[in-house]
Amino acid sequence: MRFGLFGSAQAKRGGAANVDSGSGFREFVDYNMEAEQLGYHSTFIVEHHFTGYGQISATLNLLTWIGARTSTLRLGTAVMVLPWHNPILLAEQAATIDLLSQGRLDLGIGKGYRFNEFKGFGIPMEEAETRFEECVEVMLKSWTSEEPFTHKGKHWTFEDVIVEPPTFQKPHPALWMGAGSPGSIKRVAERGMSLLLDQFAPHSTIIERVALFKTECETVGRTFDPMQVGVARALYICDTPEEKERVLAARMSSKAKQAELAQRPDGQNKASIMAYDDTRETAEAGALFGTVDEIIAKLQYLKSGGVEYVLLNLGAAGPAGRDITRRFAKEILPALK
Repeated sequence: MRFGLFGSAQAKRGGAANVDSGSGFREFVDYNMEAEQLGYHSTFIVEHHFTGYGQISATLNLLTWIGARTSTLRLGTAVMVLPWHNPILLAEQAATIDLLSQGRLDLGIGKGYRFNEFKGFGIPMEEAETRFEECVEVMLKSWTSEEPFTHKGKHWTFEDVIVEPPTFQKPHPALWMGAGSPGSIKRVAERGMSLLLDQFAPHSTIIERVALFKTECETVGRTFDPMQVGVARALYICDTPEEKERVLAARMSSKAKQAELAQRPDGQNKASIMAYDDTRETAEAGALFGTVDEIIAKLQYLKSGGVEYVLLNLGAAGPAGRDITRRFAKEILPALK
């Protein structure tokens, strides 16, 4: 099995002179540098806005900093929400980090699911699908066109443009797409992209989705590669039952907070990531929480169901998260090679 990291850094908020707002980001960079040395394959970081607690918003900027401090770590986004972005500017930024990192960019893309973010940008959620599709079209053309082109679409118009610099990966950076519903998974297979699966789905549901993606790849003539499916899983090595209950309670609280940010006023947010309840059973069914032996057993179950690439979310890059990263590499990783 292959393992990467998944998650976010936080910048402290507050106007006091003694508040170091950048400490969380610098700590996150150091965390990724050490993860590379420990043998982790990649880091996938989120894009979120208007949370009130300082999550990553300028995702490619932070990845560029990480890329400059590492040499082999794959640099992933999970995900860039295309409906909010100017596709030409995003294509240029992605090309730049891909070129500077010598082809280490794994550009994860998606349509978005949090209502508060769409509201903050003044973009109706109902436009997410059409904006996403148009953005993909323009970005692909930007990376592959050797001559200036003009685009006149529903949401964007560009006149006589050519994207610079060129990408390192050809014909364009590796593209990953976040998906959960059967229809979305089918489209990922049809587009030739890799698949990102969310961190909340129960392990059994993940196995079903991997099987569906394999079938859809074969249907369109693609060779299924399990390394083209990244499965995000929360990880915490618990040495006592009490510790496990504490982290499960924290996970349930975090999930409830995210759902509050994401839900529409009419309660009709139908995104697949919103379908899971906030019970203890669901929290545990989708997480790698437990003793070393319990986590190994859960990963072996996922492996038996076709999962080969797992992105580990440790929740924070502080001392506790760093310790778990080291323990996983020392105590769990050898059992899965």
